[in-house]
Amino acid sequence: RFTRKEADDVVVVIHGLTTSTDMFIMPEHRNLVSHLLDNGYGDVWCLDFRMSNRHDYNLHRHRWSMDDIALYDFPAAFAALRARVGARRIHVVCHCLGSVSFLMSLFGGAVDGVTSVVANSVGLTPRIPLWSRMKIAVAPFVVDYVIQQPYLNPRWAETPGITVGKIASKVVGLFHGECDVPACHMLSLMWGAGKPALYRHENLHEVTHRRGGDLYGATSMHYYRHVRKMVGAANTAVKYDPHDARFASLPDNYLDRAAQMKTPVLCMTGRENKVFSDSNIVMHTRLESLAPGRHGLAIVDGYGHQDVFMGKHNDRDVFPLITSWFDKARGK
Repeated sequence: RFTRKEADDVVVVIHGLTTSTDMFIMPEHRNLVSHLLDNGYGDVWCLDFRMSNRHDYNLHRHRWSMDDIALYDFPAAFAALRARVGARRIHVVCHCLGSVSFLMSLFGGAVDGVTSVVANSVGLTPRIPLWSRMKIAVAPFVVDYVIQQPYLNPRWAETPGITVGKIASKVVGLFHGECDVPACHMLSLMWGAGKPALYRHENLHEVTHRRGGDLYGATSMHYYRHVRKMVGAANTAVKYDPHDARFASLPDNYLDRAAQMKTPVLCMTGRENKVFSDSNIVMHTRLESLAPGRHGLAIVDGYGHQDVFMGKHNDRDVFPLITSWFDKARGK
């Protein structure tokens, strides 16, 4: 929790898969938390849920899906938050698969009482490039059962001695001559289709680029399986296993209740997104058809997937879009 002064509005920021809320408090550039505090949002909470690389259980193979997060993580977190902040307005900034799973929780009715949301890169309509579809079709099986690793790790190149992960990192590096940072090469394998895939190099401070292995952690493969199922379900957020009785309170299709959803969502994306391509443009189109005029779309020129939050000029190019959306929701 970062506070500066008593405020009527609370902001919760939510990271994506393999990262943590460190991505919102980076010291090498003007970060999102500082921008919020400076622009009238004096009570900011950073939420590290089970996808966070701060949790060492992500270094073990698991079978969690985003349904687990939607049903168990966010309802518990927001109940604890509400107990602390009372009846004040709550706004949310969410990113990547954190955005997918939070919107599943919100649109699925497991979380309520949210005044507005900014969802970056992807939401309830995941779309990925062709090369990513090819990778995601085979990667979970290959990692789990062929090379028999519990996770993919951008820091494999730093492993002492000779290991399967270090060899894999060296091989990946042979196809990525765009820079000399092995973690950057591994991240392009793990996410998206590009050289690099996650961001544009020129948008990052060199310190940020060099510490990619620190900012992005290892991840087991089951979340990829859930994304694969969503992509195969006409690019729609659906349950991983609709027959699992634990998730009976959630809808099989998370867009089923979209017409009744009163919380306005800003669908934000970098125009050069090479991870989830035009996912949020498509989501806005679908939401607009169900609830005309309620939701918004912001396309950030010159940006990709991750540099929208981790770029050196975000305070100039991106963050004002977020605070403007919150201002609109609170009637300022």
